[in-house]
Amino acid sequence: MEEKVGTGGVRVATLNLWGRRGAWDERQRVLVEGFRKLRPDLVAFQEAVVGDGYDQVIDLLGPGYHVAHQTEREVDRGGDIEDGQGISVASRWPLGEVREPDLNVTPRTADFACGTIIAEVLAPEPVGLLLFVNHLPNWQLTFEHERELQTVIVGRAIEKLAEGRNLRHVILAGDLDATPDAASVRFWRGRQSLGHECLLSRRLGQHASRGAGP
Repeated sequence: MEEKVGTGGVRVATLNLWGRRGAWDERQRVLVEGFRKLRPDLVAFQEAVVGDGYDQVIDLLGPGYHVAHQTEREVDRGGDIEDGQGISVASRWPLGEVREPDLNVTPRTADFACGTIIAEVLAPEPVGLLLFVNHLPNWQLTFEHERELQTVIVGRAIEKLAEGRNLRHVILAGDLDATPDAASVRFWRGRQSLGHECLLSRRLGQHASRGAGP
């Protein structure tokens, strides 16, 4: 397991893999080569397939990463959505505590594997301890209410996990499934209060602006 040290920089990638749909053999070759050249330190995947002995993250990145997968993934959806589709994170550095806040905020969210992984990354100096967040709220256009509720839940979970830790950075990545002017996105940039959480949004917005956030 290779672990980069001494640079002080972090290379982050985020990608919705779209499972193994389409011309997967061709896409797989392109993605493997692209990640080989990019050599990211942290990767957030959405719609990655894990199950039945197959791990799409390892398939693309190889063995040189510490990986955490969403626990509650897609199952029995039918159509072109494979069982085991969900979000995952990968890190060149070891992972510490990993949390997955429950994003099933209304009955409408039950038929989609919405989720967030909040992973403590034990990066060496000069980078130091950080949180890496992969956020996938509900995608439906008319579900902005749910996305707002989900965003507040994740923000509070990040704040709680950050308490008492000597964090250097919080890096937010993911597929936010909303336009830049939506409240659920503006919150992360400190430009919108949600659920009476205005101060929280400003604090997280300062962190997110440094990473892979919107």
